[in-house]
Amino acid sequence: MLTSKKNKKYKMLTNDTVSVKGVRLYRIQALESFGHVRKGTLGGYIQSEANLRYDDNCWIYDNARVYGNALIYCNARIHGKARVYGNAKVGGNAYVTDNARIYDNARLYDNTQVFQEA
Repeated sequence: MLTSKKNKKYKMLTNDTVSVKGVRLYRIQALESFGHVRKGTLGGYIQSEANLRYDDNCWIYDNARVYGNALIYCNARIHGKARVYGNAKVGGNAYVTDNARIYDNARLYDNTQVFQEA
């Protein structure tokens, strides 16, 4: 388990990982209930705590993956097999799902929804 002292929202599971282009990603698990997430819920995969803010209600679900310098914050939700990577930022009430890819320097926020093969 990987978690910093200031992160009380989730832990990164060292026994449940995937590799993307040689980068190890860790499945997350909620340490407390918040927003739509209940304590103990398994989430998607992140490369590091820098990918998912711990002080907001954002969450990465299912088999979604966030890595590189990408950041999920505020109330954003990433679902399905979505990928957020590079320097992308997803915040506000943004919702990304299915096989959508958000990457490079893309910025999604407010009530944006991206889905299917976008």
